[in-house]
Amino acid sequence: MARYAPAVKRLPVLAFIAAALVLPATPAMARDRFDIKVLAHVPAPGYPALSLVAPNRTIYVGTFTNAGGDDTGPSKVFAYSPDGHLEREFTIEGQEKGVSNGVQVAAIDAQNRLYLLDQHPSRVLVLDPATGDQTTYATFKDVPPCLPGAAAGGCSATTTDNEPEPDYAAWGTDGSLYVTDYTQGLIWRVPPGGGEAQIWFTDPQLDGAEFGPAGIKLMPDHKTLMISTSAGGVATAGDPTTGKLYKLPIGDDGKPGALEKFYESGPREGPDGFALAASGNVYLALVGPGANQIVQIDPSGKELARVPGNPAANAQMEVPFDSPSSVEFDGERMIVTNDSYFSGDASHMVLFDVFASEPGEPVFVPGVTQPSPEVVKSKKRHSLSVRPRSVRSGSRHRFRFRARVADAAGKRPFARGIVSFAHRRVQLDARGVATVRVRLETRGRRVARLLRPGGKRRVVAKAYVRVR
Repeated sequence: MARYAPAVKRLPVLAFIAAALVLPATPAMARDRFDIKVLAHVPAPGYPALSLVAPNRTIYVGTFTNAGGDDTGPSKVFAYSPDGHLEREFTIEGQEKGVSNGVQVAAIDAQNRLYLLDQHPSRVLVLDPATGDQTTYATFKDVPPCLPGAAAGGCSATTTDNEPEPDYAAWGTDGSLYVTDYTQGLIWRVPPGGGEAQIWFTDPQLDGAEFGPAGIKLMPDHKTLMISTSAGGVATAGDPTTGKLYKLPIGDDGKPGALEKFYESGPREGPDGFALAASGNVYLALVGPGANQIVQIDPSGKELARVPGNPAANAQMEVPFDSPSSVEFDGERMIVTNDSYFSGDASHMVLFDVFASEPGEPVFVPGVTQPSPEVVKSKKRHSLSVRPRSVRSGSRHRFRFRARVADAAGKRPFARGIVSFAHRRVQLDARGVATVRVRLETRGRRVARLLRPGGKRRVVAKAYVRVR
């Protein structure tokens, strides 16, 4: 979780009333894009930072440090069901006493073990949710700034000497684990199988004094890392109070390529965790005095939208965005952690469910075969049923349609579709249900079509009514 200080961040169907009248859909009948719900509250010690959605859709979140630095007890990891029910909790073992403690649930492996980034000691801790066993996987060290006299390759390209703070992690295809160091302005590489982390990349552009690289993801080409910084660089050209998204290639030799800026935030808006959509869009958490938002960025780096739209809209929410830290996809929704780092308001320490209206890009995990978004999308099967299926002509009838979609995640209502029948169109409600009242005069077979929403309104399923 990045901290952003004042200088920078740590940062549907409506029934037909008359044969020719169709009433507009209400928001309750289909979930709107960027609809926000509180999924779950996070108990003490609170301050949820990075969350992770497992393949079985369990949501894991760790408790992190607070602004006062007085969270000296052991950290915890909480496990939630997809509907936000707290199922289990794990207390972290082996943390230092009398210091500020916190963990980030940063990665998962093919055996469903969780990889936690701990602060004190600075390490990667493996937690097996099935047994509760905890083992140290890797360690990090304090390195000096690259000043005259510092050992080559053993320093950070920063202007200040800070202790390590592992923040986010991403797997590489060879089993390496790439970890951002928020305060030391660098990226670590943990070798396959674990051990002592090695400095893999450092650059003055990542130096935000105490507010450096935060989120990290392996992009769909599996050859490029995307990295967020909360601020910087303090000793380079440009505005050091703005955060950035960068792309960083991984060469065939395993070495880093050239750093390429992809997006830049406004001043005093601290980018933190982010998620990649299958479309190429990026959803990035921003924390700062005028931010506390999720920003949507297109594949070219252009900003498309912000949620909530402005501070006034945020303030009107029952639970406002208060230091939103990380963003993770679960189907077409995003799980957003509300860290409440500066306010310390426990009622704000929640997991949000934010509807993106598009699926996420699969997160790479070594040893796990993950279909591309195109394959997943092609395996979706829509169905449309109607009752009654046979009626007499010349009479007025009430037809009830039900639409469903099935994929690898199971069957569920198709709540965003549109039914076209007897020259009328009506939107399905949240249960995937629509009702049409109409008189059918002509005998024969009448077809009802299920249309996907959007500009093209493609037909994805059909149902038939026999008129006798």
